[in-house]
Amino acid sequence: MLIETLVADAFGTNCYVLSAGPGSECVVVDPGIGIAPRLDDLLSERGLKPVAVVLTHGHLDHTFSVAPVCGASDIPAYIHTDDRHLLADPAQGFSANMMSLVGTGLEWTEPDDVQALADGGVVELAGMRFTVDHAPGHTAGSAMFHTADAEGRYTLTGDVLFRGAIGRTDLPGGSDAAMQDTLRDKVLPLDDATIVLPGHGPSTTIAVERVRNPYLKRAAQH
Repeated sequence: MLIETLVADAFGTNCYVLSAGPGSECVVVDPGIGIAPRLDDLLSERGLKPVAVVLTHGHLDHTFSVAPVCGASDIPAYIHTDDRHLLADPAQGFSANMMSLVGTGLEWTEPDDVQALADGGVVELAGMRFTVDHAPGHTAGSAMFHTADAEGRYTLTGDVLFRGAIGRTDLPGGSDAAMQDTLRDKVLPLDDATIVLPGHGPSTTIAVERVRNPYLKRAAQH
């Protein structure tokens, strides 16, 4: 599996492009603010053809470019059903202060084709198989996406889990209690060798986070 990472200038959001290799179909994950021009360049350089956009949750720093990316290739966007409403009105997921950082003159258009996903659902895209794991806490509809190839297992964690940290739970739709349940019931059971592809910051593994992440260590005690 070829995994390319583009980091948005705003909020440092990771946009991932997953494919079998150059010249193949691909999946775009979390196209954030201002990412579209660099994404276009990457797709052109690698000869990649997007077949879908996958969204780990509905926050604007992860979804800002979803409509233009989907529109350019006439492809669907996938998001967990509990965050579907944020594609219609992204302001519902941010505080007023956060929206002011994005800008008050935002012209928002949701994608023409949105596929709402449920917990445990499986989607096969670009020759890859993604399992949906509902992981609320950061938002009500946050989801992790598990996939694998001959080299290993990968989990796109969005803003559920970072290297050494977790996503905040104080924004609309967030819940510390739900996040604790997610960490205990969804993250800790993952195989140690699982490679974590987070929404912000560098990649890591479950083995490393199990030992070093204070939030996971706390969740393991409950």
